[in-house]
Amino acid sequence: MSAIATITPPSERQLKNHVSLRQTLANTLTMARRGILKVRRTPEQLFDVTLQPIIFTVMFAWLFGGAIAGSVDAYLPQLIPGILVQTVITASVVTGVQLREDMDKGVFDRFKSLPIARIAPLSGALLADTLRYAIATTITFIVGFAMGYRPGAGFGFAALGGLLVVVCAWAISWIFAFFGVIARTAGSVQGISFLILFPLTFFSNAFVSPSTLPSWLEWFVNINPVSHLVTAVRDLANNGSFGADGWIALAGAAVIVAVFAPLTVRAYMRKA
Repeated sequence: MSAIATITPPSERQLKNHVSLRQTLANTLTMARRGILKVRRTPEQLFDVTLQPIIFTVMFAWLFGGAIAGSVDAYLPQLIPGILVQTVITASVVTGVQLREDMDKGVFDRFKSLPIARIAPLSGALLADTLRYAIATTITFIVGFAMGYRPGAGFGFAALGGLLVVVCAWAISWIFAFFGVIARTAGSVQGISFLILFPLTFFSNAFVSPSTLPSWLEWFVNINPVSHLVTAVRDLANNGSFGADGWIALAGAAVIVAVFAPLTVRAYMRKA
């Protein structure tokens, strides 16, 4: 009697592991659209990228403009790039927080039952959050313009500076996405993230010149990657130049993605 071969159909997980690149991209865009729809239905999620740049720009300009630069108008070319970098980088924390919230609510368990690429919910969330960064960038420049800021190199170079910040914020969001996957609660993700970001953004050259600081703090500010990004944005917006600080910022973003993207994907795949 001839043996009859038994064909075992591939499991759902095996099928997901062999999803084509085209389908993965399509699933990522679908998940990114989901993230954008969530914002439309709960617009309070945008409070940090809409209200923060307005409040911080007005507050810092009027409080410190006269003391630091002699006038608000003279301070704005220094302040606006600093506020822009601080606001957009801070907004990247939301990626990890919302990722953890979705996992806690069982949303990702539902995604596991769907015939989609396993990586799509993660990559879609990261892609959708670039809209938040773009909104924060636009509002910061609008507020600055309303207060009298005029980028010396023109709005085209200012837009390039904003694009640089968006790229770097997207890279940084991989760090917080990693925290979102491994942390136990959304609150812990937010707490850890702000514990890291506050020293980096405030102990930088975003608001004051490093030369006015104590020598030990000046040393830290000068090597702070946030300072390099702020300087790069200032050079682009005010001078139309892209120098060493810009390349350092891009190199730092590339290193972050190279390190944290594999860590995040590996940790996420264990739970997906």
